[in-house]
This record gives sequence, C-alpha cells and structure tokens, in this order.
Amino acid sequence: MYKYTIAKQIANKKVITSKGEDLGKIVDLVIDEGSGEIEALLVEIMPDSKFVKKKGLTDKIVEVPYASVTAVSDVIIVDEKGIPSD
Repeated sequence: MYKYTIAKQIANKKVITSKGEDLGKIVDLVIDEGSGEIEALLVEIMPDSKFVKKKGLTDKIVEVPYASVTAVSDVIIVDEKGIPSD
C-alpha cells in the first residue's frame, strides 16, 4: 500500500535539473515488481526547455534513473548527469 501512496504523491510533478532547468513532468514510474522499489521516472519532456534542446532530446518521454533523483518536494530535482542524451 505504501508504494502506491508514493506513486500518487509524485504523479504529474514537475521535474527540474539540479541547476534549476525545466525538464518536464512525471507521467509514469518503472517499478521493480519483486522489491517494489522505484527504478526510474518516465518524464514527459518540455520541448521548449533550454535544457532539452541543449541535451538534444527528441523523444517525448525520457527515462530518468531513480538514482539520479536528488530531492523530492513540490518538484522533483534530478542530477543532469543521469539524464540520457539522444
């Protein structure tokens, strides 16, 4: 039950980089079925974001490893190094 509560709390949250640049919003999670741990965030990118353009991201959704999450509050903050490039 606890993992569902966490998923509801972070659904649709805005995702920004550790340097404060917009990335997008969470649309889904990748969860390990055995352990119930979050493995990655599926983020719908903001195509007009400077960071997205600089990184060369062209897909509408990017998978960000959960290990890259540095903080969770009103927004999700992720380390830029963990965001894959196209």
